[in-house]
Amino acid sequence: MSTLKIHTIESAPKKSKPLLENSMKSFGMIPNLHGVLAGAPGILEAYQTLHSLFENSTLNNDELTVVWQTINVEHECHYCIPAHTGIAHMMKVDEALTEALRNKTAMPNEKLQTLHETTLSIVRNRGNITDSEIEAFYAAGYEQRQLLEIILGVSQKVISNYVNHIAQTPVDKPFEKFAWTK
Repeated sequence: MSTLKIHTIESAPKKSKPLLENSMKSFGMIPNLHGVLAGAPGILEAYQTLHSLFENSTLNNDELTVVWQTINVEHECHYCIPAHTGIAHMMKVDEALTEALRNKTAMPNEKLQTLHETTLSIVRNRGNITDSEIEAFYAAGYEQRQLLEIILGVSQKVISNYVNHIAQTPVDKPFEKFAWTK
């Protein structure tokens, strides 16, 4: 059982209050993850910044979803998988793609499959991927920038996935219908 508190704007440390207010403006609620992260203002700020930077990368909505969910499923994050399933729906990502990611089945096209495999290799091998994997990534139509952007996504997801494991963060009400188990 976790002892990590899920903060509200009222209970959060002073430096976390404006960050939680930003969450409220962005999501119409304070996601439980953000409430937990608020316990240390620096990690909440880092997470929000990484999220914004990754969301504004050169990857499109399908590609963002592939990176996020590949990492979430590999890390078995009970909170982020349903949250990003709901986010993918809001981003108009094809449900077939989100289900393939959740169920570890093939991606709908070769380019997304290569992105999935590259992301998975980066996570599993802690960035030590082979030259042939990088060549396959480039051959699929990606460039160095997207390879680096995957690492940006990994950085964001390490924060959320690890915190959710430790905090046993409850899934937010809007995402409960997308619950996931291994």
